[in-house]
Formats: sequence, C-alpha cells, structure tokens
Amino acid sequence: MLTAKQHELIRFIQARLEETGISPSFEEMKEALDLKSKSGVHRLISALEERGFLRRLPNRARALEVIKTPEDSVVRPKAASAANDATSIAPSREANIPEPANDVIEIPLHGRIAAGAPIEALEGQNSLPVPAALLGPGEHYALEVSGDSMIEAGIFDGDFALVRRTTDARDGEIVVALVDNEDATLKYLRRESGKVRLDPANASYEAQIYEPGRVAIQGKLAGLLRRYH
Repeated sequence: MLTAKQHELIRFIQARLEETGISPSFEEMKEALDLKSKSGVHRLISALEERGFLRRLPNRARALEVIKTPEDSVVRPKAASAANDATSIAPSREANIPEPANDVIEIPLHGRIAAGAPIEALEGQNSLPVPAALLGPGEHYALEVSGDSMIEAGIFDGDFALVRRTTDARDGEIVVALVDNEDATLKYLRRESGKVRLDPANASYEAQIYEPGRVAIQGKLAGLLRRYH
C-alpha cells in the first residue's frame, strides 16, 4: 500500500512526464506536495523505488522512470470515451510512459596523455562509453591521464579526460596541447610575452614555456571519468 503522499507524488511525476517528457525537479516536487524540504521528496522517491514504482536513470539529472502506477494514478485523456476509459485503467507502457532518453554515448579513446612531462598521445581504435550529461555540444574524444601534475585541479593518474575537439581556447582553460607535433600534455593554457605557457596544477612542477609555433591546441577539457577500485 502507498501512502497518500506517495500516491500524490507518483501522480505528479507521471503527469509531468506525459506532458513534457522530462521528470520534475526536486524543487517542483517539493512545491507540488507542499513539503517543507527536499529531504521529504528524497524519502518518498526512495520508498517508491523500493516498492517498484519508480526507477532513477543513472548519470542523468532529473531522470525518473515510472515503472508502474497504482490504478488511481492513471492520467486519462481529456476526450476519452467511456470505452476508452474502461481500458485505460491498465495502460500500456508505450501509451503513457515516455521512453527514457539514451544517456550513454561512445566516444573515441585515444591512448594516454601526460599530466606531467609531455608524452606521446597514442591514437587508438578503442572507444569509451560516457554519460551524455557530461558532454556538451561538439565532437569529443577521451584520453587516459598519466601523471600527477594536475592533482590540484582534481585530475588524477588513471582518470579519463573527456575532451571537446577544438583548435582554440582561452587563457586559463585546461587544454590538450600538442608540443612539436608529437608530445601531448594536459595543462592550463596561458599566453604571455609572446610565448605559450602550459601551467600544471601541482606545486611540485614548473610551467612549460614554448614558442607559439611549437604548440597546437587539440581540445579543451569538458569532463572527467574516474574508476574506483
């Protein structure tokens, strides 16, 4: 049995999904149910998950899928006939619940990149599945990070850098810089006194300074993936 608030919440979520295809935010759910805090919404959603009514879609914000609904939570079409009403009590999933968007895409994985002294960026044919929410517009690829020169920026050895392909970047952005057409490194980009400076995020390392013609921007950091062992 569901509580009155659980009934109310699942009715609200399903109605919003049917109307917009997007689940409501926690703030919207809090307001709709006249709750004092978002923690109450979390508790209701967890209870509905445990009872098999809701599923949270991983790696996506505001992503809820209605698995099943109590009979009185069905939102019926406004112009439905009596016959249609009789059959709408047990609706098909296709008719009432939007399919969740595909939230994982595959991008090319091009070997390892240094977060220390430059090393060769290996081109490879592998791919890496990535939550779409981590990527913005544009073409992306991934590189496995080697070294610790960017740890103060939260980038660690073994992380996967998700890179948006571009040949231009602003000062202060973290970029993939190709040095002398053979060595790639992940650093903060700075330009000063007619030089290109690649700054680490680790006090143990010094900046790398090059003539502009020696450095080509290959992309800028869009996100990170980390595996926990």
